[in-house]
Amino acid sequence: MEYAIRLYRDGDARALTALALAAIREVGPHGYAPEQVEAWAARHPGPAMYRRRASDGHAIFVAVDGHGVPVAYAVMEPDGHLDRLYNHPQHTRLGLAGRLLAAAEKHARALGLSRLYTEASELARPSFARAGYVVTHRRDFEIDGVPIHNYAMEKRLG
Repeated sequence: MEYAIRLYRDGDARALTALALAAIREVGPHGYAPEQVEAWAARHPGPAMYRRRASDGHAIFVAVDGHGVPVAYAVMEPDGHLDRLYNHPQHTRLGLAGRLLAAAEKHARALGLSRLYTEASELARPSFARAGYVVTHRRDFEIDGVPIHNYAMEKRLG
């Protein structure tokens, strides 16, 4: 299947919400306990978040299939923070995460940023590592009383 990377468009918000929740619920159990997955999913914001982020200057890179349907995305804040990276479960292990991270890096370099950084889930960490990000530390925290973790990672662009 052919895929393309493009910027967020009005009308993508519901599809991005659905694919993120599918990724959390279907792929999440490969790295997290059921109660952690449900706490993570319950915390995920709805479609309004994408519209707000796009209007606030965040770059949202969207991978679409040959029919133009969003199947993966990454959200980059103006300071180089990668806030989200999700692939729909039916479109994993196809290099889309790497392509999205490359698009974010190209954008960051055009903005003159010196680094990209993120908090990667157990499942996203390998994709970030392949793209040259290094773990700075493990982050242990709670979501609604449920212990969970992710990894602070960064990539220097010098």
